[in-house]
Amino acid sequence: MSWKAEADEIKLRYEWADGLGGEASVARHHEQGRLTVRERIAGVLDPGTFQEVGKLTGSAVYEQGRLKQVLPAPYVMGLGALDGRPVAIGGEDFTIRGGTAWGGQRRKGGQGGFVEDLAFQYRIPLINLIDGAGGSVTSAQKRGYTVFPGIHGFERSVQLLGIVPVVSAVLGTAAGGPAGRAILSHWSVMVKGTSQIFAAGPPVVERSLGEKLTKEELGGPHIAVDVAGTVDNAVSNEAECFAAIRRFLSYLPQNVWALPPRTACNDPIDRREEALLSIVPRERRQPYNMRRLMALIADRDSLFEIQPTFGKSVITSLARMDGKVVGIVANNPMVLGGAMDVKSARKQTHFVELCDTFHIPLIFLVDVPGFMVGSAAEAAATLREGMRSVYVGLQVTVPVLTVVIRKCYGMAGMGTTDKNGVDFKIAWPSAEWGSLPVEGGVAAAYRRELASAPDPVKRQNEIEAQLRRYASPLLTAEAFAVEDVIDPRDTRPYLCRFLNAAQGRLETSLGPKLRSGVRP
Repeated sequence: MSWKAEADEIKLRYEWADGLGGEASVARHHEQGRLTVRERIAGVLDPGTFQEVGKLTGSAVYEQGRLKQVLPAPYVMGLGALDGRPVAIGGEDFTIRGGTAWGGQRRKGGQGGFVEDLAFQYRIPLINLIDGAGGSVTSAQKRGYTVFPGIHGFERSVQLLGIVPVVSAVLGTAAGGPAGRAILSHWSVMVKGTSQIFAAGPPVVERSLGEKLTKEELGGPHIAVDVAGTVDNAVSNEAECFAAIRRFLSYLPQNVWALPPRTACNDPIDRREEALLSIVPRERRQPYNMRRLMALIADRDSLFEIQPTFGKSVITSLARMDGKVVGIVANNPMVLGGAMDVKSARKQTHFVELCDTFHIPLIFLVDVPGFMVGSAAEAAATLREGMRSVYVGLQVTVPVLTVVIRKCYGMAGMGTTDKNGVDFKIAWPSAEWGSLPVEGGVAAAYRRELASAPDPVKRQNEIEAQLRRYASPLLTAEAFAVEDVIDPRDTRPYLCRFLNAAQGRLETSLGPKLRSGVRP
């Protein structure tokens, strides 16, 4: 007695599942410059490591009791490995009904699906490969009644944000639930030319508001990444997307009970770059290249910038120092003079929460004149968003190292320091700080004196010159109100030594935070 007949049927069903939506549908998909979900999974994972779950799921057709065909459920998911570490991975199959949700009682993937449970229960990272529009109004006709939104809700998606790394790649058109799930992640990415994301697509927008827009105009990378910051990064093609996913996760631990991966480092911690000595101009208002400065301090080729085209007055980047993962927040003097506007505040808040959740020490490279001011800034609620960033910064539990490169003023400057920890701050000779920059502060504090002076401009310049004499960082160092003023060339060695010393602190504070992780 043998079970070969049943085994042959399983093999046949697997072959149908591998065929996705059929040759014609797959060909149309490829003609649009897009890979199938199975090709995408293979492109992300280590070769030969994918163990699919639920491959038999689908809608079967029987004739006189004999199986004729099975249309697979439009979602593929399972367990795999990335750089040897286990991950949960899944994505919509657009070649079957455009990747719309399958109506089974238990979902394979998406919000509330098995793949999320797998990541949660096994404490492993989750990779969402998103290419679908979620539910459809036709489901009410099939069901015979309507249901409340969230029948397959985001409860597990939210839980995951405080437990394991979650990555979402938008690889086609994402609307509804899949679009919401893309936002409920620690890092998101989309592909230029083939990816769009929105709450509702062009037909709904035109019907509701009378706006006639293409998918690209409504939610392409220019809007979603550059303007709105809905998605973090954009890449040129799917191969770059898969490489970016792998690289992002290389900085993250498996879960909040583990430290980020440490790598061997052949970049000496005592490397002193001569270029640092002259990178900051003596003219206080002249900008310089902060990204170059970061590259000269961090391990060579270790920077991975997050949201490079959004909130550009601040730079947020994962990096390594002596092989250990760090998060760098650096003000960008080339944009708004480094002032914090509403977009850069949102960006900084999210990044700081990411690092704090996954035990990644923070380095602030500070050159911030304060919050952005003016009527446009006030109308955009910069003060509220900026103070939210300060609030989050003052609650972090990871070690924080502050390097004042040039300006550190006001409430935005306050959010760069470790008030609940060692409050360790070092400065370059170019550094200055205070409640307000001298220029604006003099105009406010000496308003009456300036108004009555024979030459108000001359008198203001005289007062500013007097006050600047007190602004030398060496005077603050004499009072131990700053821990050290250093030769800029010593920045890397100095930071590496303190980061290495802080590893014991990180190892003894593993586990989830009191809050719910990273807010979307």
